[in-house]
Amino acid sequence: MAADVLVYLADDSVVPLAVENLPSFSAHELHRAIREVLQLPDIALDAFALWLVSPLLEVQLKPKHQPYKLGRQWPELLLRFTDAPDDDVATDEPSLQFRRNVFFPKRRELQIRDEEVLRLLYEEAKGNVLAARYPCDVEDCEALGALVCRVQLGPYRPGQPTACTLREKLGSFLPAHLCKRGHGLFAALRGRGTKAGTGEQGLLDAYRKVKEVVGSDSECEAPLGTHYHAYLLKCHELPFYGSAFFHGEVDKPAQGFLPRGGRKPVTVAISLEGVHVMDSREKHVLLGLRFQELSWDHTSPEEEESVLWLEFDGNNEGTPVNKLLKIYSKQAELMSSLIEYCIELNQAMEPAAPAESASGSPSIPSSPPPPTQRPQLRRQGSVVCSRIQHLSTIDYVEEGEQIKRVKPKRTTSFFSRQLSMGQGSYTVVQPAESPEQS
Repeated sequence: MAADVLVYLADDSVVPLAVENLPSFSAHELHRAIREVLQLPDIALDAFALWLVSPLLEVQLKPKHQPYKLGRQWPELLLRFTDAPDDDVATDEPSLQFRRNVFFPKRRELQIRDEEVLRLLYEEAKGNVLAARYPCDVEDCEALGALVCRVQLGPYRPGQPTACTLREKLGSFLPAHLCKRGHGLFAALRGRGTKAGTGEQGLLDAYRKVKEVVGSDSECEAPLGTHYHAYLLKCHELPFYGSAFFHGEVDKPAQGFLPRGGRKPVTVAISLEGVHVMDSREKHVLLGLRFQELSWDHTSPEEEESVLWLEFDGNNEGTPVNKLLKIYSKQAELMSSLIEYCIELNQAMEPAAPAESASGSPSIPSSPPPPTQRPQLRRQGSVVCSRIQHLSTIDYVEEGEQIKRVKPKRTTSFFSRQLSMGQGSYTVVQPAESPEQS
């Protein structure tokens, strides 16, 4: 007997499927059924994956996974990978979603021409921008919002819409924290980093600039696929685009006479390009690292509190040191496994990649500059720039068997798990065996 299965798309629409022998039906078989219903081209097999998603946990399924069985095991997964109260675990129920595959390279995404595939990717990216899962500077929010205006309202025409009419639906175009209006000193302080023209007027100005020219015919409107593609291309400038997201906490830096500042909630975004730790409340990046720039490990609850450790180069009052960031999360094991798999995929794709760039880092076609470059050059206060001063890290160097807090030259790494590509800036020195390695 066939069972009804509901699969949700990024625009919240539903694809109903009638599935025989549901308990043994694999994610791969379900994926194929969705592609057939939506009449998607072959590229959709790689571009999308099935996910089980709830407010407490998000899991991308492997092709061999059986969604029905994982759904039955959901309470066990929540107990293992979240700190949710028992009452929330008992009532939480995941939905089956058709989403972008974390392992789909951006360079391949830029080659897509099918309008429906582009629309699905656009809808998902738009949802992440509006929910502030992708932190964006005001200028970028306005540019992206303008493309949403073009898709939903058509080409810009003078006087239609006005700033007043955009204000009524501002939340459809800009993240919620840019739509809020406040008064007085505290509102002004919380609005630091914004500029005049933010909100409906800035959005209207950006909407006016959306290009419509196709070829040499200036009267011809661009197809929607062109604007979907433009939206995705703009999102590709965000170093965390296409990431999987995890929840955790980090130690706050000590403040004043207080030796410990407590903890702050963070979101950890992991993609094929690296790891980004973001402040969940302030909607900005605290730390962004490419895989060439870090070592990592995790400790399980059996050893001590579940923790993901990130190690990277830094300085302490001008002195080069190793920095260790401790991310408390019951999802540390998931994050560690994803980092390892992303590195393996990157190494498998490496022979097909072009020669190294002048900086020595691998160059990927159609990809934006590394996340530490563009924002620092253009916008010193960009939300995508790292804010290491807002983190409490362990600074150390190691000499022999003695750990010293500050020393001019780093000598070893706590962790053996790291990218071994012979590229990038993070290179561990082994003084006893290869003293000249740098």
